[in-house]
Amino acid sequence: MRLRSYDYRVLDRAVIEIMDTAQRTGARVRVIPLPQKIHKFTILRSPHIDKKARDQFERRTYNRLLEVDCTSQTLEALMGLTVASEVEVEIMV
Repeated sequence: MRLRSYDYRVLDRAVIEIMDTAQRTGARVRVIPLPQKIHKFTILRSPHIDKKARDQFERRTYNRLLEVDCTSQTLEALMGLTVASEVEVEIMV
């Protein structure tokens, strides 16, 4: 399972929920924090008058990889789990 979010606090809460659910069914869970990706970009404030006035922004993406030893009971429990809408969940086989 791969989890992605722009807010690390929401991501950590989702990881804890998934771990609790999986451990209640007897599955082993391993969390691997992946490096965050930082996307920086610069935008001109005023393209016509002052070319030197610029704004700089960055977007950080936080990633976690969960390795779950699944049984059918664990898989059913994880499919019924609702995580925050800010977290993107990708299930890898």
